[in-house]
Amino acid sequence: MPPSKTVSGKGAARARRAVIKDNQPPLILTVNAGSSSIKFALFETGAELRRTMIGNIDRIGRRGTRFTTQNSQGPQRISRSINTQDHGSAVEILLDFLSAQKEFTNVRAIGHRVVHGMSYSKPERITASLLAELHRIAPYDPDHLPGEIQLIRSFRKKHPKLPQVACFDTAFHHNMPMIAQVLPIPRRYAAKGLRRYGFHGLSYAFLMEELRRLGDVAAEKGRVILAHLGNGASLAAVRDGKSIDTSMGFTPAAGLMMSTRCGDLDPGVFSYLSRTQGMTGGQFQNMVNHESGLLGVSATSSDVRDLLAKRATDKRCALAIDMFCYQARKWIGSFAAALGGVDTLVFAGGIGENAAAIRQSICRDLGFLGIEINSAANARNAPLISMPGAAVTVRVIHTDEELMIARSVAGLLKIKIKGK
Repeated sequence: MPPSKTVSGKGAARARRAVIKDNQPPLILTVNAGSSSIKFALFETGAELRRTMIGNIDRIGRRGTRFTTQNSQGPQRISRSINTQDHGSAVEILLDFLSAQKEFTNVRAIGHRVVHGMSYSKPERITASLLAELHRIAPYDPDHLPGEIQLIRSFRKKHPKLPQVACFDTAFHHNMPMIAQVLPIPRRYAAKGLRRYGFHGLSYAFLMEELRRLGDVAAEKGRVILAHLGNGASLAAVRDGKSIDTSMGFTPAAGLMMSTRCGDLDPGVFSYLSRTQGMTGGQFQNMVNHESGLLGVSATSSDVRDLLAKRATDKRCALAIDMFCYQARKWIGSFAAALGGVDTLVFAGGIGENAAAIRQSICRDLGFLGIEINSAANARNAPLISMPGAAVTVRVIHTDEELMIARSVAGLLKIKIKGK
């Protein structure tokens, strides 16, 4: 029987009920779509949420697209080249793969990371009206929302009975003080939704949960600066567990310079390029999101590992790294001012968790805030990298957006986790 028939319609529902009846824990599928990638994971709801499979489709719409999967039953990692033109063709490959997995019959729900949520302050079950709202706000985030909507619709078409949940990256910052939300432009635009939203909220929510688990008192009553440093990079200022400010703004291109995003930029740059180069809004959007940041300054690579390797011999690579660290240091200083000091600083994300040289450089000259790095602990990416007795606790925490999505889905749909 073709794989698609084994998991669709009434047959899928019967199979799903049979598996659950046999006391096999239900599964939650998480989907994390980026502008050129789709990450997915399966979580078993046993004694705790346990990841049983991970996968990734990378470089969608570009050369060298790869589909990579790995499950918990064995260490082997399967990676193969695939041909995709866009998210639509990538979704079909993903759906065919998942449908062929016997454990997929026990998936109870699907959770999606949705980058932009505007008015949503918590995870929401996806309905026709919510989908319509996502369509309406798609122009606010043309790099992410169209692909995410396409994913949701594709899963809905193939598995109409499976509930889907939207987990919004903007929700963590939804209740930021007005002083941090409002853009200094004519007030009439605020009614059209132009404001600072902030992103990376799923990562920040997870990091705050981890701080509570670790017993860090600043998570509940204190001043925390979170630095999510990856291909996309941002920082957040958190007081007493609530976001009061963040570096990203109306779009994820704002704030700190990133792998290919420019970060904060004088708006006069667009005016100048429009007048002198005939640059259109679409071309400018592409430039500031995909051709700038570390890639633009170095003219070499958007990957910090490449730039660090060439730092000693290529002045452009050195400048890109120095600018990234300098800007991150400035954001930490500005958020310390907004918070009235800092008790805990957290590094997360691919760069924040793995690049000791970057952390060391960022924290240089921040001793006046009480930030002192233990170089030996930092070099081995230890969970705690501040000096004993330092006024500020500095941590390295592995962030987990997929686990945060799974927790949100289980909580919203009341999927019982055994032992909880």
